Amino acid sequence: MSKTFYIENDDILERYELVTERISTIKEDKDLPEKLQAYFNQVAEFIMAVEPVLDKAVAGELENRSLEECKADHDRIFAIYKAGTYENSFLCPTYAVEQLGEQLGGPLSAIYYKLTDMIRAAFAGRLDIFTIYCELFMQVYGVCQVESEDKFRREDILSAMASFKHDYCTIFTGEVFIEMIDPEYDFYSNIIMKSDLSDDRYLYRYGMYISDNELKMAAHLRSMSNEDVVAMARTYVEGYIKGFEVCGKDISIKDTVGVHAPAGFELMTREAIKLFNEAGLASTVRFGGATGRNLFSTVPNKQCEYDHKDDRAYVWEKGLADRILEVTKNTYEKNKELAAVFGGPAVIETFGDAPFEPKNYPANAQYNDKQNELNVYFMSQSGQITNQYIHGDERSFTIIAYPIPEIGDKFNEIFNETVAVNTMDYELYKNIQQHIIDVLDQGETVHITGRGDNHTDITVKLHHLDDPSKQTNFENCVADVNIPVGEVFTSPELEGTNGVLHVTQVYLNELCYKNLEMKFEDGKIVSYNCSNFDTEEENKKYIFDNVFFKHETLPIGEFAIGTNTRAFVMGQKYDIADKLPILIAEKTGPHFAVGDTCYSHSEDVPMYNPDGKECIARDNSCSLLRKTDISKAYFNCHTDITIPYYELGDITVTTADGRQLEIIREGRFVVPGTEELNKVFE
Repeated sequence: MSKTFYIENDDILERYELVTERISTIKEDKDLPEKLQAYFNQVAEFIMAVEPVLDKAVAGELENRSLEECKADHDRIFAIYKAGTYENSFLCPTYAVEQLGEQLGGPLSAIYYKLTDMIRAAFAGRLDIFTIYCELFMQVYGVCQVESEDKFRREDILSAMASFKHDYCTIFTGEVFIEMIDPEYDFYSNIIMKSDLSDDRYLYRYGMYISDNELKMAAHLRSMSNEDVVAMARTYVEGYIKGFEVCGKDISIKDTVGVHAPAGFELMTREAIKLFNEAGLASTVRFGGATGRNLFSTVPNKQCEYDHKDDRAYVWEKGLADRILEVTKNTYEKNKELAAVFGGPAVIETFGDAPFEPKNYPANAQYNDKQNELNVYFMSQSGQITNQYIHGDERSFTIIAYPIPEIGDKFNEIFNETVAVNTMDYELYKNIQQHIIDVLDQGETVHITGRGDNHTDITVKLHHLDDPSKQTNFENCVADVNIPVGEVFTSPELEGTNGVLHVTQVYLNELCYKNLEMKFEDGKIVSYNCSNFDTEEENKKYIFDNVFFKHETLPIGEFAIGTNTRAFVMGQKYDIADKLPILIAEKTGPHFAVGDTCYSHSEDVPMYNPDGKECIARDNSCSLLRKTDISKAYFNCHTDITIPYYELGDITVTTADGRQLEIIREGRFVVPGTEELNKVFE
């Protein structure tokens, strides 16, 4: 039975009609200074461009549009993000500050960006959400008319923003969690399961930006045989199910799975949802838009997203943080039965879009030190609440990645090679990796060095094995939660892990880092830098914001050796190494994760390798703090940094009696039994 959060009522309808009628006449007003009036005229024009779609959705006519009408609606609405348009509009903070001054430019640009969520609301027929956004806009317009000084206008604007977030928290926070755990909220899954996928019009029902990537991807999947599409879906679904089995978790107590998939992949996603159903799991599908998670599509303007990523700083204070946490906890409490049977996410990622190097502008919102501390507190508390209702030791996940057409002219070849990489021989890699683990488990430390321009020189401390016949430090990771196959990993001891990690270039969460360097002492980062920007201050802030996630330091949460040399060669052959997602990139060389361990919130669940040995390296001195002060145990982040084989020198194990055992020499595997891994280099 389908559920919806909004049922039409006379109150909302009356408010909608009143507020939109007033917005439609704003362009006739002359009350405000010219540039300030221009802002409200521009945003009103955007709202009026979106409104016809809402009317069609409410009337049930959206899916009856012709393809030409779909494209016309889409192009009209998303024109605000076009290069050349964005930079010269109030949606751009830099332009807004230039036109309106520092007092008003930033906050008003942030409000415009917030109002772009009206697109999602309109396509979903959410008259209530569309209306409250319109009312926020008119409230801000009103305070700008009443106040004559920008200083007082700013105070009232920020107050309106804060009140909006506080008052409607149950919608913008609560609904998000309910949609994650309750499959009966099926607006988006119905589009996937019931649409005619041979007709591109279905793509224009989501309310997301649809680029050539989505259109060409849908066409590509249509060109494949049904058997091949089902095989892709089966790899994805079986990876999710295997994740429970490998981790010793009982999937039979779970009823739902969160499906994360890109628009354009519906043929595969539909088959996956069917397979999940056959396995006894109902699927939830949530709107993701430009986030790269849930149901998502190509980002229409990455600089725009980057410019606005910290807009919350305008109103971020502990009262609001606690309000959001309160709503989160209350939502889970009211739906705790559904939360308990939610199994976790099954994620399809994409890669191949043009590498993005963001630009920092002083007009963009920035958190102050107190707010950064609040961010850390908020992430910690939010993680604890989620884990209280969706237990980490009971949930799992899987992630798989495919290229998108934007990757280049050889898209078809790269796609086929990626499918092959995603379905490589499980048994072959399991056996090869066991040879590597057998050597690693003889050691007390592992020494990793770079070569050429890479000056990595770091020693990783391993846990002591009380009984090597029954215990291991390294998990033999094949194709389950992280597809494709190809790594052995551990959670190092922090104390005794020291040295420098360096990569000449790496992409983390789609952001480029040049000459990223971190120095570790007793497993924690004590200094860091990169060379993206002209000043050390900018470089450190870039890392602090996007790798540290506002933490003052992070521990090393993982050390791994990637063994998927075929994926590495694919990156080199097609010149796409800089476009590979971390999911694949981490298998193409040794990597180090900063943040939580791979066993976050599941440390007490025994984990066994295929050979029956227990992986005992599930904790470090940070995660152990969960037993005394859980707020200090977790960082709620885990970022993998890979050294590619061509920058890798040696990986050498040092045993308790001083012997040196080589794993890799000058970027090639030397352990007997791993010869197969080097063949692709020949």
